[in-house]
Amino acid sequence: MINNKSISTLHNDPESLKNLKIRSTTQNVWFSIMWLAGLVTLIILLLVIGYVIIQGGKALSWEFLTTPPRGGLSGEGGISTTLGTTVYLVALTLLIATPLGVGAAIYLIEYAGELGLTSPVMRVLISIANFAVETLAGIPSIIYGLFGYALFVSTLQFGWSLLSAALAGACLVLPTIIRTTEEALLTVPDDYRRGSLALGATKWQTLYKVVLPAAIPGIITGIILSVGRIISETAVFFVTLGGSHRLPSSIMDGGRTLALHLYYLAMDTNAFDKAMGTGAVLVILIILINLSINLISGKLTARIRGGK
Repeated sequence: MINNKSISTLHNDPESLKNLKIRSTTQNVWFSIMWLAGLVTLIILLLVIGYVIIQGGKALSWEFLTTPPRGGLSGEGGISTTLGTTVYLVALTLLIATPLGVGAAIYLIEYAGELGLTSPVMRVLISIANFAVETLAGIPSIIYGLFGYALFVSTLQFGWSLLSAALAGACLVLPTIIRTTEEALLTVPDDYRRGSLALGATKWQTLYKVVLPAAIPGIITGIILSVGRIISETAVFFVTLGGSHRLPSSIMDGGRTLALHLYYLAMDTNAFDKAMGTGAVLVILIILINLSINLISGKLTARIRGGK
């Protein structure tokens, strides 16, 4: 805090006053650049979302949402079965990926660190595991699609099906779930763990009743982000889900998600207006997912802080 004596000293020292003005000007310039970058990003976002919703809104109707696609180059029909396929795929993918991702993160944060203190071999394995998760997070999605096609579609002979797509999709979102869960667990203060153990609770009781409830907002955020990734992905499901416009009746049937249907409409048909309508539905779903992240995380955080 600058007092009168400091101001008087600056006035008596022109060099110091000049340096202060330079630092102040530099700070204002960088603040202006950051505000400008944020404003440009916001404008681009609004332009993209606004254009898609305005153009796609012309094709939206109750009939469009409730009738199935009819196939063919005309692009006739709606998107009802693609909506159903998307819901099925999201549910099945999360059913596979969530236990694996959350369990792996819990082990790496809560158990592996202790084992690494006493075993050099475990330290090496933990390092390899962390490196593998980071590497998987940066692999292009089409690689997951080719892997899913080679293993699940061809080798295991699941064919183009919901099961093949869900297994490939689980591989895709596992790094996201693992990393977000790890970050959520790391935000829980160690005092919570020590206090629980000091009261006589076991390691598992501490984890289940103290650590996980405190980390739930971050874990749910990772899961919902994974939902958005599954909904918007095309490359993985292009080679594992098939592309049938019919609604799957079992996990061994193929289908097409909203994003995949949008790709087919835009590339293989003359129905660009319906492609824009499908894109508008996708954008609205992504917006709702992001809003739900903020809402759920906020409520859970408030509940935990309030001790309810």
